[in-house]
Amino acid sequence: MPGGDEVTDQERRQAAERLALVLTEGGLQRMSARVLAFFLFTDAETVTMGDIADRLGASAGSVSGAVKALLATGLIERLPAPGSRREHYRLRDNAWPTLFSTQNTMVDVMLQAAETGIATTVSGDPAHTRLARMRDFYRFLLSELPGLLHRWEQSHTLR
Repeated sequence: MPGGDEVTDQERRQAAERLALVLTEGGLQRMSARVLAFFLFTDAETVTMGDIADRLGASAGSVSGAVKALLATGLIERLPAPGSRREHYRLRDNAWPTLFSTQNTMVDVMLQAAETGIATTVSGDPAHTRLARMRDFYRFLLSELPGLLHRWEQSHTLR
């Protein structure tokens, strides 16, 4: 790499695929991971599902499913594209805090599951103890998330 600053398109694609593999190992569906990596590495302001499918060599159906999943988590957003009949998407400016804050729903679901389990066990039962610890953890997490997100916003301004 001359000057150390030039990165080839092939190197960017390989880095995106490595990131997708890490995301998959972290629990994301394979195509969702590849599409998310595409959004992170693209130079385009917005992209269409066709752009993604072409770049990844994937079927329109698999890209559509991945885009729907990423929309549902709040990582990407659909944008109006005047003059275009195709829908355009981009990574949200605040994707990561949005993702983390939408996890409150999952945390609440886990908390409710623990509460339900506690109601079906008796004090002193090992299951009751484990479920109470689970409940206590998720209560703590829910109480800490707003402050954590607020500190993030204060320390990091969107560019």
